[in-house]
Amino acid sequence: MIRELVALTRRELLRLARNPEAIATSLLLPILYLLLFGQAFNFGAYITGPRLAFVLRGGPTYFSYFSAGMAGFVAVTATLFIGANVIFDRLFGVLKRTAATPATATSIFGSRLIAGSIQPIGLAFLVLGLAVLLGDLGLTGLQVTASVTAVGVVEIVLSIVILSVMFASLFLAIGFSIEQPQTYFAVVNAINLPVLLTSVALYPWGLLPSWLANVASYNPITLAVNVLRENLFAGATAYYPYDASVYLLGLFGWAAAMMVTATFLARRALAPQR
Repeated sequence: MIRELVALTRRELLRLARNPEAIATSLLLPILYLLLFGQAFNFGAYITGPRLAFVLRGGPTYFSYFSAGMAGFVAVTATLFIGANVIFDRLFGVLKRTAATPATATSIFGSRLIAGSIQPIGLAFLVLGLAVLLGDLGLTGLQVTASVTAVGVVEIVLSIVILSVMFASLFLAIGFSIEQPQTYFAVVNAINLPVLLTSVALYPWGLLPSWLANVASYNPITLAVNVLRENLFAGATAYYPYDASVYLLGLFGWAAAMMVTATFLARRALAPQR
C-alpha cells in the first residue's frame, strides 16, 4: 500500500509541477485581495486608540489583520479544484485506468489528498510573505508586532496544515461522489461561501453583530486565523477568550469530523460496483 501511495502521489505532484499556469492563476486572486481590499479599507482613519485594537483584536492595522485572514482564506479556496480534477479524470478515463491497477482505494484517495494539500498550504504561507513584502515596497504591509517563538511557529504551521487538509479531504471526497462538474461546483460553493462569509478571515471582529460573532467563533477558518493573529500581534491574547492551543484543539475536532465524513464518502464512491 505504501509503495502505491508514494507512486501515485509522485504522479500527482509531477502533474501539478507541469502546469505552472494553474499555480500562477491561483495566486492571482489573493494578490488582488491584498492589493485592493487590504489596502483600501483603512479603519485606522476613523477608528483610533483602544477602540481600533478592540475592533481588530490587537491587530496594528486592518491590513495586518486582513493578511492573517487571507492565509486562512487561501488555504480553503485553493482546495476547491481538487475534487474537480477527480471529475475530469473520470470523464477522460484516467481514474478508471488508475482503479484498474493494484492500487487500493485508500492509496488513490490518499495520494490525491497529499498532493492536493501541498498547493493550498504553500499558497497560504506565500500570501503571508507577500503581505510582509508589500511593506517594503512602500505600501501598507503586514506588521508582525509580537516576538514569534518556536512554539508559535509550530502553532501557525499546524493551523494552516490542518485547515488545508480538512477541506481538501472533504472536497476530494465530494469529487469522487459526483460525476458532473456543474453539480460539483454548485455543491462546493454551497459549502465554501457560507463557511468563508461566517468567519472572521476578512471582517473586523469588533464590527460584527453579536449573532454573527457567535456563529463565527465556531467556524474552522476563524479558529485557524485566531491562532495566527494571537502569535503575530503583540497583546492580541488580551482580546481572545482562549489561548491559541485551545483554538488548535477545536480545529483538530473539526478536522476529525470532516475526515470521517470524507472517508465515508470516498469509500462509498470507490467501492467496486456490483
